[in-house]
Amino acid sequence: MRAHHAHAAQALDVQTEPGGEFWGWAGRTLGTPARTAAGAPAWLRLVSAPENKASGKLWDGALDAQHAFGDLDGHRPALLGVHDAFDDTTAYRAELSARVDQPVLSDDPILQHALQLPDSWWADLAGTLEKVSVVATERVAVRQQYMDRAIPEFLGIPAPAVTCWTSAHADLHWANVTAPLKVLDWEGWGRAPEGFDGATLYAYSLLQPDTATRVRDAFPVLGSAAGLAAEATVCAQLLQTVARGDNLVLEVQLRIWAEELRHR
Repeated sequence: MRAHHAHAAQALDVQTEPGGEFWGWAGRTLGTPARTAAGAPAWLRLVSAPENKASGKLWDGALDAQHAFGDLDGHRPALLGVHDAFDDTTAYRAELSARVDQPVLSDDPILQHALQLPDSWWADLAGTLEKVSVVATERVAVRQQYMDRAIPEFLGIPAPAVTCWTSAHADLHWANVTAPLKVLDWEGWGRAPEGFDGATLYAYSLLQPDTATRVRDAFPVLGSAAGLAAEATVCAQLLQTVARGDNLVLEVQLRIWAEELRHR
């Protein structure tokens, strides 16, 4: 990975900076800070995959997001360049993005500490996601077939009807946002039930009731008939992860939420 990362830096005409390697899950990705030829701070991320899987939603997510959204008025790090390479049966994609210097708001997707964010931050978040929601796409983040199967299994109710499908970031948690606002990690964006991003952020806020309440204030679709499908889907998704042994600290709050949704 380091050798391919170095080759990508040369191909994209950037200099990497020492001391900042960030390895992703199972060594699948490697990111480092870099500088463009003009001296601008950037981030060079290399992702690897078997050649026969180097396509589709996740592989093309960042590139598709750049084409669809640009930098979202500065709230999304712009993609500056892409370089693809192949080695035997492995594909490599290097993505050069504008560097985000401010840290994410949580090292864990689940918020474990109280946050004090200004009203302007919440307004920026709601406005940014509203711009995302109206962009037309063929990308799919949530499938109706999944909802029809998972919601009855994990919530014990039929899947609510989706009144509106919109584009969503689809992985909006506290390790993917900064203050001032930048929204990171656009690999999985696509169509989802209205309110999906708000419901996702709410789920990851359940250990911090004040922040959870603030999320619902920022996204008034939550608690409405129009938002029920999104809330039920996110709750089912996370209860499914609990059943697999993940996100166990959320189990009690998720079951309380599921009970509330059953009686909506």
